[in-house]
Amino acid sequence: MNPKGIILTGGPNSCYEADSPTYQKELFELGVPVLGLCYGAQLMMHVLGGKVEKADVSEYGKTELLVDKKDSSIFKNVSEKTIVWMSHTDYISKAAPGFEISAHTADCPVATAENAEKKLYAIQFHPEVLHSVEGKTMLSNFVLGVCGCAGDWKMDAFVEHTIKEIREKVGDGKVLLALSGGVDSSVAAGLLSRAIGKQLTCVFVDHGLLRKDEGDEVEGVFGPNGQFDLNFIRVNAQQRYYDKLAGVTEPEAKRKIIGEEFIRIFEEEAKKIGAVDFLAQGTIYPDVVESGLGGESAVIKSHHNVGGLPDFVDFKEIIEPLRDLFKDEVRKAGLELGIPERLVFRQPFPGPGLGIRIIGEVTEEKVRIVQDADFIYREEVDKAAADYKKEHGEEPSWMPNQYFAALTNMRSVGVMGDFRTYDYAVALRAVKTIDFMTAESAEIPYAVLNKVMNRIINEVKGVNRVFYDLTSKPPGTIEFE
Repeated sequence: MNPKGIILTGGPNSCYEADSPTYQKELFELGVPVLGLCYGAQLMMHVLGGKVEKADVSEYGKTELLVDKKDSSIFKNVSEKTIVWMSHTDYISKAAPGFEISAHTADCPVATAENAEKKLYAIQFHPEVLHSVEGKTMLSNFVLGVCGCAGDWKMDAFVEHTIKEIREKVGDGKVLLALSGGVDSSVAAGLLSRAIGKQLTCVFVDHGLLRKDEGDEVEGVFGPNGQFDLNFIRVNAQQRYYDKLAGVTEPEAKRKIIGEEFIRIFEEEAKKIGAVDFLAQGTIYPDVVESGLGGESAVIKSHHNVGGLPDFVDFKEIIEPLRDLFKDEVRKAGLELGIPERLVFRQPFPGPGLGIRIIGEVTEEKVRIVQDADFIYREEVDKAAADYKKEHGEEPSWMPNQYFAALTNMRSVGVMGDFRTYDYAVALRAVKTIDFMTAESAEIPYAVLNKVMNRIINEVKGVNRVFYDLTSKPPGTIEFE
């Protein structure tokens, strides 16, 4: 690999326990700069002769860091007092021999330690999260300053290089891609199209569980009248899915049906196309990490809910043009390719689609209700945020990272136009989050929510009640099923 530097990440383990992940001492003797974060820092100290113990007082959340070593390469252009994000129950009670303590907090005597000569750095907190105010500067100091990386990687160069690689690899072969309309598969389709044109065939299965007008949006970009030169097949399988899901209420059963039906439909289309040389997938780097590092993914990523897809498609090789990119880089690549922002910055959407935003049985009527309610909700939130930004020059602090409407399985009595109703209740969900692992309910202004409620009640037939979900994650999840 010939790395310029190594970063050891955090984790939930205690390095002094027998079954915890560890490293050989030789890792720190390679002459390559090493940065340990949280568990990675504790493990570095433990392996090299320091001491790690369970803390009397755990540190969680924002903490003031006091820099002791002003000339530390890590703390170049960092304030002597700065806010960082701590999340640990163990702590480094004694630095390893040859290490100097370079920063501390009120409850953590060794917040950072370093052996500058060997370019080894242990950081107890998390500089990679946004809550660490100057964390980005610290990481930049390590990557650019200590490791000597150039920092000249540009997205336009990546796109140009990847297109060239695809052309060399594919030659005059045929490529098949399952296009979901999500960010990853859309950007993969854009790259492949620019490289090989109509040698690429994209199969888009519209299962009827997408957001309002989403299927038409995908076809508008990638279809016959779109901006990309490729073969586009849209399979309108809405009724097929509604029939399969009739009477099914259990969430996992719905997921399984949606995934298995996709495989069957894709198989049918693949047989019509015949043998292809490559099966393309929108695998991104986090998928590679989860499946094991190596020249190729140890486990082929399931595209949306497409587990088992490679088992029956007649192809010679997998091609993954995005496998070296993180999600934010995938979005940048999408913009570079000219994919519309509404697709590139689309909110996270579950593979089973609205099938798990409808509590209980999925029906065509319920899909129509949740599509219309969700469209109104997102439209009003986006409009309120745009108005705020126009007036104040920045996004509102309440702007959620994800927001959508779901349909509960509750029906209740109401009165509309002097008539008794017995209709469904819609639940609105909006969360603020950094990593989607934890989340807090977004404090959308009451005036915005009230407008959303009025529009849904008046414009969406079959709804007479609207709730706003205040549950954080944990204990709840972001999605309802």
